[in-house]
Amino acid sequence: MGRLAITAFVAAAIAFWALPMLWLVTAPFNSHPGLDVSWPDWTLENFRKLSENPYAFSSLKNSVYLAVGTMLGVTVMAALAAYSLSRVRIPGRNTILYGLLLLSSIVTGTAAMVPIFQLMFALNLVDDRSGVILVLTGGLLPAAIFILKDFMDATPKSYEESARVFGATPLQVLRHVVLPIVRPGLATIAVWALVNVWSDFLTSYILLRDPTKLPAGVVMYTFYSEGGQANLPLISAFSLVYALPVVALYLFVNRRYGFRFHGGIKS
Repeated sequence: MGRLAITAFVAAAIAFWALPMLWLVTAPFNSHPGLDVSWPDWTLENFRKLSENPYAFSSLKNSVYLAVGTMLGVTVMAALAAYSLSRVRIPGRNTILYGLLLLSSIVTGTAAMVPIFQLMFALNLVDDRSGVILVLTGGLLPAAIFILKDFMDATPKSYEESARVFGATPLQVLRHVVLPIVRPGLATIAVWALVNVWSDFLTSYILLRDPTKLPAGVVMYTFYSEGGQANLPLISAFSLVYALPVVALYLFVNRRYGFRFHGGIKS
């Protein structure tokens, strides 16, 4: 009876999480999609209507620009900072690291949006996608440094010492010795940063004004009427198009590098 109860609970949990995924796959091909999951009539009419929206597909380019820019900034700066904190004996380095992580968790982007907007306004970066990248990069850096530092700590220092014997500079050691070893960590950070930016709404909604610069997450909000009525044909089709790049990236990186949240190598 206990095993039967556990099986029933697991089946119910799987069904609870699978139903939204089934809706995401079937609703775009239904001529009259609703909030329930039903067998579609396999039409592309919803995608034709979506193509008529002037901002739908251009917003995906904006999302790629913001996501890739933030991903590169977070990955590069987190790698440099994590390597420095791992190798250089700085007084209170653990306190600094945990303090940054704690503050980034407590003071979220929503709570800090007013001073962030004032700062971007003073820097003349409102309605500038570079300002959005800067804000998102700063918000993701503490957690990225915290995760990558564990990979750096697990890298044997004997490898770096051998490279220094042959005259390698610190940057050459980092590039040719350390980074190839911590590639799973870099892949994890890169995909994690990209997914966070890809699903971001508030930062872009507050800082961007020009409709041609809005990312997909904000453009999807325009598929609701002023009274809050959802345009389900457009939302369902756009949701599928919006989700496919992230899923494809995850499958590619997981197959190529794998994902880990801890470092480790046998020295």
